[in-house]
Amino acid sequence: MTTAIFLTAFSTQLIRSLIGWPGLISILAGLIICALASLWYRRAHLEWHGTLPISVIVFVGWAVLSIFWTDTTIATGMRLVYMLGFGFLGFYVAVLRDTIQIVRAAGDALRILLVVSLVLEVFAGVLIDQPIAFLRMQGNIADLGPIQGVFGTRNQLGFIAVIALITFAVEMATNSVPRRVGRWSLLIAAACLLLSRSPVAIGVVAVVVAAALALFAVRRARAASRWIWQLVILAGIAVTGVLIWVAQSRVIDMLNAGSEFEVRYRLWRSMTAYASPNNLQGWGWVGTWPDTVPYLWMNLATGRDNSTGLNAYLDVWFQLGIVGFFAFVALIGLALVRSWLLASDKRSLVYVWPALILVALATVSLAESSALFESGWMLLVICSVKASRSMSWRDALPKRDPVPLEPAPK
Repeated sequence: MTTAIFLTAFSTQLIRSLIGWPGLISILAGLIICALASLWYRRAHLEWHGTLPISVIVFVGWAVLSIFWTDTTIATGMRLVYMLGFGFLGFYVAVLRDTIQIVRAAGDALRILLVVSLVLEVFAGVLIDQPIAFLRMQGNIADLGPIQGVFGTRNQLGFIAVIALITFAVEMATNSVPRRVGRWSLLIAAACLLLSRSPVAIGVVAVVVAAALALFAVRRARAASRWIWQLVILAGIAVTGVLIWVAQSRVIDMLNAGSEFEVRYRLWRSMTAYASPNNLQGWGWVGTWPDTVPYLWMNLATGRDNSTGLNAYLDVWFQLGIVGFFAFVALIGLALVRSWLLASDKRSLVYVWPALILVALATVSLAESSALFESGWMLLVICSVKASRSMSWRDALPKRDPVPLEPAPK
């Protein structure tokens, strides 16, 4: 069940290309029905106390409330249901599966999809030497990329490859898969990352590697001195942020050397220009952009069809206003801090997975809106729920013990 959920979440583009939106919605509905039945059967044996983080409730609740002031009421309602569907599946996985089981299921799903991506790219770029239009696959593997795989764009393939690298590395570190399988998995993920030629994914990898080195330095430190290391890391992040802010014009000039950032910068300026007159609540949640005002204005201004704001933080601010922006930042921030502290203190290496996944999501959100949709949103909910269940202020409140499962009759 968990593997099927991950396969569906990571391959939404492939499913839509093959059987359209009705097929994807049917698969999603079937998974939700199965998950509801599973939760109902296990309801007496689960500890529900403090299960769903308040930060998730606030963000989702504000998005739901936006249906009352948006001009696209029907579209908002339908896309909220779609968002809630993936959020519920993430909640189901986080509640019923241990972290190592989640890592194994995600690893199995990612191995399948990355291998399928490479096989189809070889078929398109070498055997028939032409694009596969309905899969948005350009068939450039003979030229060493950029390739898109079954994910639609090179940036999405690159981001999925980053998630796969983190997952496969944790699988190997915890001896969850045979060493040969782990090595081949890492090689395939690295190949997909490099062949995607995604500057966004390369930037995310750099941040994730730096975070992993800092995290393992903290884990190796004595327990009594770990708080000093945490403060040093926090100070380093703050200093880096200040330096980037002070030298932002120089940084922008350097990044503008490539068209990738130029497109994003023009789009972000347009979003600022066409911001909602009511910055407190925004235009209303729509998820991926529809072909309506004000999103048409920004596409005309940039001369390109954009389905997102290419920045999760700005996308949330544009759609849900200042309240939604701070709710989203609090959601990612609290989940990241909790996961980081757990990964620093817990002996098992499996706790590293949620922390690094959240680092990747927080970083990619600066240049893509992946964390708001489908697999990115589901991963965010999973990591947030896992962190909240292990470290929450509600642990101090009284709670009941779960009913133990009765042994099967002989």
